[in-house]
Amino acid sequence: MRIDGACHCGRITYEAEIASDRVMVCHCTDCQTLSGSAFRTVALTPPGGFRLLSGEPRIYVKTAESGRRRQQAFCGDCGSPLYATSEEPEPRVYSVRVGTCRQRAELRPQAQIWHRSALPWLAELPGATCREEDWS
Repeated sequence: MRIDGACHCGRITYEAEIASDRVMVCHCTDCQTLSGSAFRTVALTPPGGFRLLSGEPRIYVKTAESGRRRQQAFCGDCGSPLYATSEEPEPRVYSVRVGTCRQRAELRPQAQIWHRSALPWLAELPGATCREEDWS
C-alpha cells in the first residue's frame, strides 16, 4: 500500500510503500517514552520502501534492549516523530510512525509487540495478536 505523510508543521514530507499486514502497536518502554504515550503505532516498509520528499529530519540514535542501534527521525521544528530505521546502508526497512500518515485511518494494527510492557490499564485491541517480543 502506498502512503504519504508529513510532520505536524509540514516541513518534512515523505511517501512510502508499506505492507498493510505489518502495522503494529509497540508497547516497549522506549516507545512509551519517545512517543509520550502508552504505545506507538508503526507501519513497516520493505527495504528501500521509504522516500523523503521535503525537509531533513533530525536524528536521535537509541540503543535497544537487544543492543541494536536505531535512528529515531523527527522534525527539528515541531518535534513530530516520523520513523525509525537501522544505521545500515540503504536499502533499509523503515518503521513509519502511523500518526504522521495521511492514510492512518486505514492502517489498522495487526499485532501488538513487546506486550509484556503494556500498561495494565490498556484494553486489548480486538483482532490483534499479542507477542512478548519484537515482530522478527
